[in-house]
Amino acid sequence: MSLFQDLESATAQHAAPDETGPTTARSVFMSTTIDNDNAREQIQASLERWAMAVRNKDLDAITAYYHPEVIAFDAIIQLQFKGLEAYREHWKYCLGMCEGAMLFEMQDLTVHADGEVAFAHWLNHCGSAEEGGEMKGSWMRASAGYRMTAEGWKAVHEHFSAPFDMESGKALFDLQP
Repeated sequence: MSLFQDLESATAQHAAPDETGPTTARSVFMSTTIDNDNAREQIQASLERWAMAVRNKDLDAITAYYHPEVIAFDAIIQLQFKGLEAYREHWKYCLGMCEGAMLFEMQDLTVHADGEVAFAHWLNHCGSAEEGGEMKGSWMRASAGYRMTAEGWKAVHEHFSAPFDMESGKALFDLQP
């Protein structure tokens, strides 16, 4: 069953009749009020391993974090990436652009997890050392959705972005948290 079929099934299970007639879908998260601390800790540990893999430029360890059907909206090159192989090639390209040491730090991480679905958001400081060793980077916004699998929590959705100035159309890479 694909992720999309799983979501349709979960939404159908949470459909409720209302006064206007047939059933209407309500959010699958409406009944979730308490986070699962164990799941949250597992996802935080997974994110820490993933960030270390990025800093080490370890492509296999980076992609081990993702579900095979991941959908990613990265801030670089194209609008979206569908599937692990496409996103792996993108990561390979990005790592090749960073000749020096990697800067990849998370700040203000928030994880919400319950059962088999979770999401997280954080600010990500990323970049690399240029010739001469000077570290260059910028802050990005990041969010991700996770699904529990037989191999543990895997990212099924990821989004990185930078805010932009509407008048100039330019990304605002110099913003600080």
